[in-house]
Amino acid sequence: MSTYSTLLKTPGVSRIIAAQLTARFPFGMLSLAFLLHVEHVHHSYAAAGLVLAATSIGQAISGPLTSRWMGRWAMRPVLTLTLIVCLITMVTFTLYDFSVPVFMALGFVTGLSVPPVQPAVRTIYPKMVTSNQLTPLFSLDASAQEIIWVAGPVITTFVGTQIGTREAIWLAAAFLVGGGIWFIASPEVGRVRIPRSKRAFGKVLARPTVLLATVAGFLLIGACAAVEAGVVALFGEGSADSGIALAIFAAGSLVGGLALGHVPVGPWALARRIAIVFVGMTLAIFATGLWPISITLLIAGVGIAPALAVMFAIVSSSVKFSDTAEAYGWAGTGQLIGSALGSAIAGFAIDHIGGQGGLIVAACFAFVGMVVGAAFHKALPDLRGRDASPLPDTEPVPVQTS
Repeated sequence: MSTYSTLLKTPGVSRIIAAQLTARFPFGMLSLAFLLHVEHVHHSYAAAGLVLAATSIGQAISGPLTSRWMGRWAMRPVLTLTLIVCLITMVTFTLYDFSVPVFMALGFVTGLSVPPVQPAVRTIYPKMVTSNQLTPLFSLDASAQEIIWVAGPVITTFVGTQIGTREAIWLAAAFLVGGGIWFIASPEVGRVRIPRSKRAFGKVLARPTVLLATVAGFLLIGACAAVEAGVVALFGEGSADSGIALAIFAAGSLVGGLALGHVPVGPWALARRIAIVFVGMTLAIFATGLWPISITLLIAGVGIAPALAVMFAIVSSSVKFSDTAEAYGWAGTGQLIGSALGSAIAGFAIDHIGGQGGLIVAACFAFVGMVVGAAFHKALPDLRGRDASPLPDTEPVPVQTS
């Protein structure tokens, strides 16, 4: 823990972590908020699944594209433009009980305009700390990210079931505005300039580490989203028990991130950490009642943040600084699509077999993630005792001869 306390004393680190966490928080809420709202309007999880699928398509396009724009037009203009568009579509989503196709169109534009906060902050981190502090910082960030992906749905569940689904979306919009302005105004956002990449768009995906982090993130966050939908359906739309179970899920992830996230990254690290998630989610399928389900989700949560820390570290250590924003854009896109599609597929399963269907989908996502991590373990760099900083950008140096 002393490693983390030293990090937080580094000038600007605690502020930038808090700002980016707040700015990204609504996107841990939005998939479930959209799911609850569309299901409430049309009384169909399948209809909600179609809306989330459209949202995921927008996110798939947006992540690497807007990240690439930051190297061309700087961070602040891109972040500001996307924030404004995203806010307008989120609020419009709640103004009327639209048909499913209109909800899908609004979801698509919302996904398309997600501000690229994650790739921005991950690009800033190496410029704020020393090389030996970078891996622990990624671990701390991964623990904080779990507040987004797990605690966010807890808040959404409570607000959406106890107050209203529109209010859940409005709350996400409030986080978007407040956190977005805070992050954009941070000095580091204006101070760090991303060099324009000389590689063709999408070429960074040819790096095995970037592709692996993108796929693994998709599967891991997809599993989390499916759990959230399954738990809500299992306990009923009006029950507070689903919020309690998801809060315990969040606690497991935070504990796991702080306890295991700083452990050096080796070739088998990703598979081992996702295996913890798979075991917990599989046990949840066979559990009944609030506390048995909560205990199994606590186990599953322990592996989430440490697995994400591995993904961040392997991307950072294997790409040039000018490519980091786009690389994290692809990785973030994988996670965002996983969140949307995990909820969507779980919605169809819930419509057919009940809340247990969501947990089965979650376990399947986690199993495939574990298999992918094991099958491609040789693609992971061995970072034990190594620097996780991005590779320096090098250019030919002109030499004057007489």
